[in-house]
Amino acid sequence: MKEKENKAPEQPETEQAPEKKPEKKEKKPKGPTLEEIRADYEKALQEKDDKFMRLAAEYDNFRKRSSREREGVYADATIDAVKELLPVLDNLERALAQENASAEDLGKGLKMTLDQFAKAFEKLGVEPFGARGEEFDPQIHNAVMQAEDEELGENKIAQVFAKGYKIGDRVIRHAMVQVAK
Repeated sequence: MKEKENKAPEQPETEQAPEKKPEKKEKKPKGPTLEEIRADYEKALQEKDDKFMRLAAEYDNFRKRSSREREGVYADATIDAVKELLPVLDNLERALAQENASAEDLGKGLKMTLDQFAKAFEKLGVEPFGARGEEFDPQIHNAVMQAEDEELGENKIAQVFAKGYKIGDRVIRHAMVQVAK
């Protein structure tokens, strides 16, 4: 009996589960997949495209707004200039309507109208230039003749045929002058 004791007790025969073979696990790449990269790229591209389209629309709106503002400023400046000149026009029309006015009265009226015109130009910032004795400057004067004038000296304006006008540094009309040699 001793033999029996040393033997391991027999286990009833049961169905043994087949040994599990280690399954081959598909190795997933540690980084993102190609589809994920493509999706991220397309999303970033769409965002950049949206930003570009918005920027283009903003620029177009800015351009249109600037154009409207420029037109408005030009219209306002024109209106301001015309408002200053209308009283002068009114006085000239009144002078023409006078049938029984003497030459002396018409002369006084014209002088007053000319003064009013000069004041309107002054309000608009228009300055006349090109008086006799000024130094000749080809940038603002147009020399149409030369003359000998020892009293003035060389390169001085001897006679003014048409005054020049400017606003600030911008010349509206060059003065037509005769220059002394």
